[in-house]
Amino acid sequence: MKQHIIPHNYISSMNIGIIGLGDMGRLYAKAFAAAGYDVCGCDLPQNREKLEAELGPPGIKVLNDGHEVSARADVLIYSVEAESIAAVVAQYGASAKAGAIVAGQTSVKSPEIEAFEKYLPANVYIVTIHALHGPGFAPDQQKLAIIPHRSNPEVYQRMLDIFVKIGSDIVEIGDYHEHDKIVADTQAVTHVGFESMGTAWKEAGFFPWENASYIGGIDNVKILTTLRIFSYKAHVYAGLAILNPYAKQQVKRYAVSESELFKLMIKEEEKDFRGRIYKARDFVFHESTKPILLNDTVMREFSLAGKPELRKHNSHLSLLSMVDAWYHLGVNPYDNLICQTPPFRLRLGIAEYLFKNEELLEESIEAALYDKTIRGDDLEFHSAVREWSSIIVYGDMKGYKEHFNQVKEFFGDRLEQGRIQSAELIRRLME
Repeated sequence: MKQHIIPHNYISSMNIGIIGLGDMGRLYAKAFAAAGYDVCGCDLPQNREKLEAELGPPGIKVLNDGHEVSARADVLIYSVEAESIAAVVAQYGASAKAGAIVAGQTSVKSPEIEAFEKYLPANVYIVTIHALHGPGFAPDQQKLAIIPHRSNPEVYQRMLDIFVKIGSDIVEIGDYHEHDKIVADTQAVTHVGFESMGTAWKEAGFFPWENASYIGGIDNVKILTTLRIFSYKAHVYAGLAILNPYAKQQVKRYAVSESELFKLMIKEEEKDFRGRIYKARDFVFHESTKPILLNDTVMREFSLAGKPELRKHNSHLSLLSMVDAWYHLGVNPYDNLICQTPPFRLRLGIAEYLFKNEELLEESIEAALYDKTIRGDDLEFHSAVREWSSIIVYGDMKGYKEHFNQVKEFFGDRLEQGRIQSAELIRRLME
């Protein structure tokens, strides 16, 4: 990864425009304004008064619509939902001024680039971006991918300078296809694993922190990350999974891995099950990988359990399935850390923690094969993975959001507590 350095007193005269002042749009508008840029933006008309009250003090101009923003902006960022990108670019794309640099903030680039190529004038540049963090984190020191599409070295450097100026930790990716393949692994499949856990707990009718099978370092991370994901908006995850052309293949593989392992478990076919787990372990966690090494003491601190209970053994079927899927896809997840998000790093971290601890892995295998007290929970997880996989493979955007919001409602006010604790957990584990 290249390091980009610009003078400390560098202030650009470029105008930055943002179409879509939702959570991420406002976050970056404020960061640009704080760095000394002239910033303007727009959102739906009914949000204007509220936005002016919030953004006026930092000096951000809230304009009538995307035509006005496009006409002013030297750098124009579309910060809208992935499922809406084509319609919004179709509406405002022609108003982009000659020589402007246009980017999108969606998490899946294939439909975004398709819309840009179709609706933007030929005399604008396209250098798109993806902030690899949620709105709970300011851009400073957070990873941000920059992907050139229609550009030249000078234009590309100007775009890099803008984000260096606000403190982004820049990841350079060659093209949008490479980006979408990596994101399918680091986000789409990662989210499905945690979403399936949340669905399984909802269907089983219990909160995991009240169950002795979910007490311990790994499970604390699972629970808090699940709550963190469900504390945000459904459309973010739906777009990532359904609109990414590479996600369906990877989600389907995860579902196949989980199903095949579950069948071996219920038939108690120990030789085949054990052989498969160790083959996947040797592929993913070989000696040349640079370990993450999560801190067990820190993981154990972050428990939502109201009282200490004797920890029961857990099959960790969600993690066994993920590592098996990586093996069958031929994916080295450590390579994808260049586009890591906190949930992906935590997921890879707890998988590493499990698979590189012989005693814990053996405990997990024994529980998976022979512990009937955990089998009902594993059945709920198996059903949940099937449901999420089917929704994604069929491209059911409405079903995805409804499924997501049902689980969100089940966890209720615990989501905010989970989001706060997970942010602190992430901070502590990444120090």
